[in-house]
Parts: sequence; C-alpha cells; structure tokens
Amino acid sequence: MYLFRTDLEAKSAPQVNVPQAPRMMCLNESCLDPFPQISNSFLRIMQKTRLNRYMADVSAELQHELARYGGVREDMLLFGNGADDMIYHIMAAVRENRDSFAVSLDPSYFDYKTFASALNLKLQQVPLDDAFSFDPEQYLHTARHPDCKLAILCNPNNPTGNLLRKEDMDYIIQHLPDKPVLVDETYFEFSGQSFVHELDKYPNLILVRSFSKAFSAAGLRFGYALAVADTIAQLRKVQTTFHTSILVQAFALAILQNSDVFADQVKQVLKLRTELSLWLKSRPGFTVHDSATNFLTFKAGERSAELFLFLQKRGIALRDVGAHPLLKGFLRVTISCADDVQAFMEAVQSFER
Repeated sequence: MYLFRTDLEAKSAPQVNVPQAPRMMCLNESCLDPFPQISNSFLRIMQKTRLNRYMADVSAELQHELARYGGVREDMLLFGNGADDMIYHIMAAVRENRDSFAVSLDPSYFDYKTFASALNLKLQQVPLDDAFSFDPEQYLHTARHPDCKLAILCNPNNPTGNLLRKEDMDYIIQHLPDKPVLVDETYFEFSGQSFVHELDKYPNLILVRSFSKAFSAAGLRFGYALAVADTIAQLRKVQTTFHTSILVQAFALAILQNSDVFADQVKQVLKLRTELSLWLKSRPGFTVHDSATNFLTFKAGERSAELFLFLQKRGIALRDVGAHPLLKGFLRVTISCADDVQAFMEAVQSFER
C-alpha cells in the first residue's frame, strides 16, 4: 500500500548533477571563505548566545541589521534557510488546489520546477526570445488565468545572466494587482539593480534574496524576503515556528557586521567579469553573453562538450546549460576569484593548442 500523496510516487528526488573538481566554477559560489573574515564577530555573538534555548537576542539583532541593509522597515522582512526556502514557502502560501499554477520564464532558475513539483503546484513557462527578452502580453495572458496564483521573474536571470527590461517588469507588476509577483534578486549585488524602493508602490511585489552569492555563504543556507508588512505577515503563517538555526542567525549577523569585506569581494568579481568576458570574446569561435551576475554563459563554437570534459580532467568544473534549445552548446562559468579565473584561462589556452 502506498502511504504518501498520490502524485509523489512518480516524482524523483531533487539532485544536483554537477562534476566535483578542485575548482568548482559550476555553482556560482565564491572562493572567499567567510569564516576567517567574520570569526571575531561571530565568536563575540556566540559568547552571549545560549544554544540550549529556542530563542535568543540574536534574532532581533539580525532582523534589525538585515532591514537596515535591505533599506526597509523591520516588518517588511522575513528570513529563512536560503532564498530557496523563501521561494518554497511563498509557493506554499499561494497554492490553492491541484489546478493552481505559477508562471515563470523559460529558461530560468531550474529549481522553480523542483519546488513547485514538491508542493504539487503546476508551473507554466513563457519563453525568452533570442535576445533573452520576453513578450509581456504573453506573460500577462498566462498570469491572468484564474488558476495562476504566482508570477515569478528572475532578475538578473539565471542561467542567461541578463537583466530583464525594467519597463517590462513594471508593466507586469502594474497589470497583476491581484496576484503576488515574486522577483528573484539573488544576484542583485552584482547587477546593482533592485525593486526594493518600489515595494510601497507595488503591494503585490515580493523580493527574494540570498547570502549564497555576494556574501560568500552558499553552505550557510540563509536568505530573506522583502515585501509590504501585510504580505510578510501572511508568509509567516506557512513558516515553522523556529525555522532558522540560531547558529545560522549568528553567522548571518556577523556577516552583516563585516559587510564591507564582502562588498570589496563583489567589486573584485565585477572587475574579473569584465576582464574574462573580453578575453573569451577574443577567442576564435567563442560566443559570450553579457552578464549582470557572477557568472558568464558562453559557447566554444562546436567544441563546448569537448571543452567541458577537457576542463573537468584539468580539475575545473563548469555547468553545462545546453539542455535548453535557446542555450544549446552553452556552458556557464562562475567568476569566483582571480586564481580560479587564471587557471580557467590557462586551461582554455591549452585546449586551443
């Protein structure tokens, strides 16, 4: 006898299918280990934090500092176990029944499908064109369906790396006043563009952000959502009571207390992004898409698959994003630090010889 939800039986558990290598340039992580940078602050916080208790003062301190960093009031903020956790719980809050669906772009962040499937929420996708733009009217036509409960826009978009046109996003948000619009701003520190100053203008808007990229803390699993206070109050209803480890909260607070270190790292990544993009564009047969993130999506002519395997043997792991027809033959390389970028460039040169 099958004991669980009927739709689960045919599903597969989520997996991260990337090669393991000494230089992991496949998951958009940072080379910077945050602990040495914030260890003194973290230990000071932990000296006054008791892990034998469910509640600690660090939670209120974190809420205050994170609101200050985000530029919002404290009642406009909700944090949890990564941006993924925020997206999952937003989907949980909007799903009404088995006909409910969300709409996103295609291609976009692959785990939108994962989280929707876990909740038995359908996902419909509106295609990007060759310029990685989309038709706002087509998007609205899908989003206005009575069973559509959530509109998702990833900006900058992953895996394409581009910023969506602001006028298209404004148009979508303005014309869906009765639907929540989730804007995934995981990479906003690298793009410098955010809708945070328009939250009061758009009460249906929800922003989701992460500490995994600009704050070099992918393994920490910490993220947050920003929205008007009424929306945050509703989202709290689908979170568990003690949803984020006190240790994680203490670490996140220590990161915010040392945010200048990570801001400097972002500046270095932006410099490396420009340099690597120009270098790749100079290679014969290479195609490189401009990026507003910490990664570049590129193609090595007809030899991308060969390059992917060559780099793997040299201890460098990239992400193959070529499964989507719009990105056929394309690879994604993380701009993590100067050492990795230099090793990647040397390996590409060896491949070309």
